[in-house]
Amino acid sequence: MNKTPLLYKICRVVLGFVFKLYYNPTIIGKENIPKEGSIIVAGNHVHLFDQCLTILSTKRYLCYMAKKEYFDNKKVAWFFKGNGCIPVDRSKKDSSAKEKALEILNNNGAIGIFPEGTRNRTNEILQPFKYGAVSLAQKTDATIVPFAITGQYKFASKDLTVTFAEPFKVGDMTLEEANEKLYKEVLKLLKKNINK
Repeated sequence: MNKTPLLYKICRVVLGFVFKLYYNPTIIGKENIPKEGSIIVAGNHVHLFDQCLTILSTKRYLCYMAKKEYFDNKKVAWFFKGNGCIPVDRSKKDSSAKEKALEILNNNGAIGIFPEGTRNRTNEILQPFKYGAVSLAQKTDATIVPFAITGQYKFASKDLTVTFAEPFKVGDMTLEEANEKLYKEVLKLLKKNINK
């Protein structure tokens, strides 16, 4: 099992309390997050604080993959490094980031991934998914937990919600089939919550 960084523990308690108090988020289906074993929590990405919602949904240490630019910025690099985030160079196939993620999953750890690759700033409800999440799951037999975030990040929000779907394993599926299943699960959650 991967050791939880001290800064992560502090942020989860202190910043987590402030986050909940300010945004008033709703968490649905957190019982779908396995309490043990390797898992990949994967879903849509609309805001800088999206990872906060998933981190507050489980007591497990969720190690997120973050763009390398955050680690190159001296003002915020300490925060991402201190929380154990994995830097990813999005300009190429980053083998070092992949190896680090595989190591965590092979030690029954938990990874957080946004398969869209970046924040969705388009008018589309969901961007196409990259194959990183399902590829890592296939290589490590990790369980994938789809999630969807809907609503507005604003004070005392009445609709900010993160919803977790039933977990699944890639198993005998091809990467294309697994990626399509993950995409459809997230899209289904998005449509359900948006149309409430």
